[in-house]
Parts: sequence; C-alpha cells; structure tokens
Amino acid sequence: MRHARDQDLDRLEDLLAQVRALPGLVEKKRGVFYRRGRSFLHFHEDPKGLFADISDPDERIDVTGPAGQAALIAAAHARLA
Repeated sequence: MRHARDQDLDRLEDLLAQVRALPGLVEKKRGVFYRRGRSFLHFHEDPKGLFADISDPDERIDVTGPAGQAALIAAAHARLA
C-alpha cells in the first residue's frame, strides 16, 4: 500500500473538499491533514482501492465508494467534536 499520488487524489477531489471544510484541520500537503500539529488523516492506494487512515483512534477506511466516503466524514466529525 502506497501513499496516494496526485492522480489518485484527483478521484477524491469532492471528498477532499469536504475534509478541507472541517474545522481545525490544516492540509500540509495535498491529501495530508494535521490537527494541532499532529497527523490526523492521509490517503493510500492499493489494488483494492483508495483508503484513508484517520487517527485518534487509528482506523483505515475504504473510501473508494460513496458509503466509505460518508463513513470517513462521519468519523472525522466524531473525532473533531
């Protein structure tokens, strides 16, 4: 599993826009988000699809489809609350 490249992230641009709108996150590099100076969220690609790693607690979410993308946004909201 490798970190998502720009062409991978292009497929997630709508999701990235939703993440960028969340309060308290800083996008240090495209698709790599920090909260309070600590890594919070980044993306990976492998043959099975696109995945997001979110912290506090650590979780990997398949964001290849709409259901996984909605799950990621819900998980991010819960962690930021």
